Amino acid sequence: MMKLSSQFILLLPLAMGIGIAMVFQTAINSQLREYLYSPLQAALLSFLIGTIVLAIFVFFQPTSKPSLHDLGQIPWYLWLGGILGVYAISMSIYTAPKLGFLTLSGLIIFGQIMLSMFMDHFGWLGVEKTQLNWQRLLGGVVIFIGVLLTLQR
Repeated sequence: MMKLSSQFILLLPLAMGIGIAMVFQTAINSQLREYLYSPLQAALLSFLIGTIVLAIFVFFQPTSKPSLHDLGQIPWYLWLGGILGVYAISMSIYTAPKLGFLTLSGLIIFGQIMLSMFMDHFGWLGVEKTQLNWQRLLGGVVIFIGVLLTLQR
């Protein structure tokens, strides 16, 4: 069981802020789609702006930068994050207007919880193993029931 600590209390609003940012991002990108011709074009513009901002942050970051040799040492599967980001952003732009933000957010959270349970249980990608138990499984089922309840408009 996670202990309630000062670090947890500090991290709680930061983590909740991710969810808030994701809803705003989806809403903004869905509106952006109306000015462009497809969800992919809206995602491209969103990623372009994000890439520029990240490049500026990295440029001014006071740490050393990796060499081409360093980049070549990265395992192939660690390069998939960008592809997963394209999927997540593009599909959120496509599905948000059809599902609504509450249902979309619930489904995203349910997907995250289910995969997280398996990643924790099996220790995939170097995650510390945490056994799956009935409380965790019940939590996932409760989230799914909550998502089903949001389908009523």
